[in-house]
Amino acid sequence: MSCDYAVWFPHKRLTNEEAGELYVGLCEGTTEHPPENPAVEAFYKELTEQHPEIDEMPEDKIQENCLWSIAFDRSPGHIIMCCRWSKADYAGHLIQLLAAKHGLVFYDPQSERVSYADGEQAEKKPWWRFW
Repeated sequence: MSCDYAVWFPHKRLTNEEAGELYVGLCEGTTEHPPENPAVEAFYKELTEQHPEIDEMPEDKIQENCLWSIAFDRSPGHIIMCCRWSKADYAGHLIQLLAAKHGLVFYDPQSERVSYADGEQAEKKPWWRFW
């Protein structure tokens, strides 16, 4: 089991629902990748210096030391990372911190929430509001 997170450069503000639709489209390959931005590559380099991708780890070290469950889905405009469930809290916190540092959107599909580098989150409707 894995826990997924995504980052991309915020070319425009999205609601939680819009971010979820983008995320699903990226996962399914049914939407265009977000436009390229050098901040995505800078984020990737910093993250993988601390925690190399699974394909870069020696096989005998993966179970013990690797944060990731599979290789990243990435383009010059986005990265989707799947981490081991037992490392989800740590990975989510680290990814969110690095995303903010590099000015990227952080999307958590488990909670269906998008966060921006300025600390803003898309508004979530109260459970009782249907409109």
